[in-house]
Parts: sequence; C-alpha cells; structure tokens
Amino acid sequence: MVKIKVVNIDKTDELQCVIGHAGFIKTAEDLYEALVNAVPGIKFGLAFVEASGPCLVRSEGNDKKLQQLAEKNALAIGAGHTFIVLFKNAFPINIANSLKTVPEVARLYCATSNPLQVVVATTVQGSAVLGVIDGKSAKGIEGEEHKKERHALMRKFGYKLD
Repeated sequence: MVKIKVVNIDKTDELQCVIGHAGFIKTAEDLYEALVNAVPGIKFGLAFVEASGPCLVRSEGNDKKLQQLAEKNALAIGAGHTFIVLFKNAFPINIANSLKTVPEVARLYCATSNPLQVVVATTVQGSAVLGVIDGKSAKGIEGEEHKKERHALMRKFGYKLD
C-alpha cells in the first residue's frame, strides 16, 4: 500500500530553496562546504534526512533561523536521503552547480524562490519524493512585451550584458 501526501514547504517569498537527493552521513557537512565556497556572504540553513541507522534529520548552516526552518521542512518531507537548503543573499543559479559537484548528490529536484510543494509517497519501508510542484501552472505563451521585460530583468540582475 502506498500513501501519497503533499508537503507545503514553509518559507517566505524572499527565501530561495533547493531540494535534492544525496546519500551519505557526511552529506550535511559537504553541502555546507559547497555553499560557503560558492557565494561569499550567503546565509543558509540546510537539513538532510538520514535513511538508515537512527534516521535523524542532520543539519548545518550559518544562520540559525534558516537552519531550524530547514530542519522543520526536512522532517515534514521525511523521505530518506532528501536534503533541503533555504538561503538568502544568493540565487539558485549561484549554487546549483556547486551542490551538483558534491560526490554524494544524486539529483536536484528544484532550485527556486517560488511557493513549493513536495509530493511524497510512503510505504511500510519509508518515504520517497515523487516530485515537486514549483510555483504555478503556465497561463499562456510569452509575447513580445513579456520578452522585453525578461531581457531587462536579466540585465538588472547583471546576468547579461547591455
């Protein structure tokens, strides 16, 4: 028997979030190192759900409130080997590749500031992330005015040349 639930990720709109899958007891420390080396000044909390042994939520961070919020969200997800990073003073594009290079990271499910839900399946053995609902559904096709706004926003952030 499989039970499906949807977990709403508790975060403010200003916080960025990455959820992924990794597997080893040193994951929390390795993710910490990847984050502090990726972006000077990043503030974050991360939590990793162990899948064996005591099956604890392990956490690290350099911002206690974000670390506690990551712990709360990881426990709500509860799926073994899942990790969540909540952060500010950076964008997901600034850290995604650094996280992917951590040897035990198998995948990233999302990297976003959008409202976020995690779809979780639970059996008698444990739980697994089936996927994420990142933001809202598409409402149409981008027009010329939307394209101009997108181009301007990328230049405002400094990701493209004028």
